[in-house]
Amino acid sequence: MHALSGHYEREHAMNGHPARTNPAVPLHPNEFDRRRIARALENRKRYRYVTPEVQTWERGYLIRSSCCSRNIDPEGGVIDIAKLEFHNERHCWWLYHKDHEIDHWIRQGEFLNLADILDLLNQDPDRRFWQ
Repeated sequence: MHALSGHYEREHAMNGHPARTNPAVPLHPNEFDRRRIARALENRKRYRYVTPEVQTWERGYLIRSSCCSRNIDPEGGVIDIAKLEFHNERHCWWLYHKDHEIDHWIRQGEFLNLADILDLLNQDPDRRFWQ
């Protein structure tokens, strides 16, 4: 196996291209992309003074952070920011934001690649994630 093949496979998967012949083997979560997401969040426009956590779950990644604004948690505890769910069979991502009033995840959209999600999370023009 070529040393770059694993990286190539991940890049194709992140961009919505089928990279594996066995659809039963999930591409996500993986440590490479978890770290990629964490690094990308360092460039966000809102709440730059907190350090978000990127955790894995069975279908993707969960982003959590301290609630500095105190809008959601007056005590400043750790709250859910976003959930990224990879659909292996469709080769796409679903991005969710948390509606804290009803304690429910709301699907924000479907994306073909991880880069578009990271751009949206970092810009967050509608303040759906970094509240």
